[in-house]
Amino acid sequence: MRMPESKLRVLMPVIRRMPEVSLPKRHVSFNEKLFWTLVVLILFYVMSEVKMWKLPEELPRVALFTDLMRTVMASERGSIIELGIGPIVTGGIVMQLLVGGKMINIDYTNPEDRVLFQGTQKILVIVLTLFEAFTLSRFQYAPQMDMTTWILALQMFIGGIMIWFWDEVVSKWGFGSGVSLFIAAGVSKQIMWMAFSPLETEGLPGHKIGAIPDFVNSLLKGSPPISETIIKPGIYPDMIGVLATIAVFVMVVYAESMRIEIPLTYGSVRGARGRYPLRFVYVSNIPVILTVALFQNVRLWGFLLHKVGAPGADLIAKWDVEGNLVGGLAYYLSSPPKLYHSLYTGTFMENLPHFLVYVGAMISFSIMFGWLWVDITGMDAKHVAQQLHKAGMQIPGFRRDIRVMEKILGRYIPPITLMSSAFIGFIASFADLWGALGTGTGILLTTGIVYRLYEEMASEQLSEMFPAIRKVFEVSR
Repeated sequence: MRMPESKLRVLMPVIRRMPEVSLPKRHVSFNEKLFWTLVVLILFYVMSEVKMWKLPEELPRVALFTDLMRTVMASERGSIIELGIGPIVTGGIVMQLLVGGKMINIDYTNPEDRVLFQGTQKILVIVLTLFEAFTLSRFQYAPQMDMTTWILALQMFIGGIMIWFWDEVVSKWGFGSGVSLFIAAGVSKQIMWMAFSPLETEGLPGHKIGAIPDFVNSLLKGSPPISETIIKPGIYPDMIGVLATIAVFVMVVYAESMRIEIPLTYGSVRGARGRYPLRFVYVSNIPVILTVALFQNVRLWGFLLHKVGAPGADLIAKWDVEGNLVGGLAYYLSSPPKLYHSLYTGTFMENLPHFLVYVGAMISFSIMFGWLWVDITGMDAKHVAQQLHKAGMQIPGFRRDIRVMEKILGRYIPPITLMSSAFIGFIASFADLWGALGTGTGILLTTGIVYRLYEEMASEQLSEMFPAIRKVFEVSR
């Protein structure tokens, strides 16, 4: 059903009164951007270690968020920032679907429409933060409906709003975006812990948590056997996971460096030439973030339906008596067992449907969200041609006509969108199958985030040295 614009515009009085981080009215220097980015990063790490008041001493076995979801959503179980970036990403998904489905008409060239879109998304984020905070508190940490339920929910709600404000601070006053920064911070912390922690693990007696110390200890002392450090069951990090992490890192860095450069000339300056780079990873890491958020919401709603005993709840998610997810759609959309461990133990055929559904779903939804993202954010051929045309640029050898530029860009942008979306979906699922540390999705996202953060910081330094070329950077981004 198409939603008339007039109904959505009734939110404008609320949107105008909502608190927000103001946009800088001047050029923000490199050092100032670095300062605010580091401040937010430190706050994020500190708050991830602050446990909620009234939290049960023994956390329940059934977890609404899997390790994969927590990694990608920058969530820390039991902490103030339990919700992570989940509400922000979920709000983005909902708004994308509404706009993509033409249920909301948004003209991104109209400043008022942009304010309306962003404001509506903020309201949605607040509602989702409140809903997820109460859901986690009520069904996971405080099954008895009492004051503890509301205390825990309030703390999670405050943490979710803090994450939202930090994201705005980084986006407007720092480098990159807060969402990307929190993902990279959480994944980096997890990879370092899983790779190098010297502590003993409780689940596997005689083994260390860190895969590398465990392997070195096996080489020096012969205990545990070296074969047990190369392949470990379940979620325990091993050396194949370390190698998979390195392999994914190399593949993503190589893919990030691939690009097609379209030559341009600047019409108002004779002899001035440049290039417009079209990256192979054109859609960045957004489709995978949205895909994982969608999978998490399937798990969440499956859990709620299971708790209330709704008919057909097992089709969405099915748990055994010990609290393990064993069936339903949510099971197949969760990270599967390690592929090599299944081959080693002879359970490959039993897990094959899980492997196929997970990989297929990850690639398919990444393509869908990648296509929607390009269309909604103005990264398609039509909008890019308009931006270049307004900047006074043209493709040499062709007349200065926006239609010609759009046609040429149309030869490259749609295929790159399709291939890059499928690539990141495949790499994320491939790494998960091979037990990469920090999850395959986490490594993929972190590598891309760090690479782009490096490029942004380098271009910012260059633009401060040569202010005249700042406009060129703004157009080519």
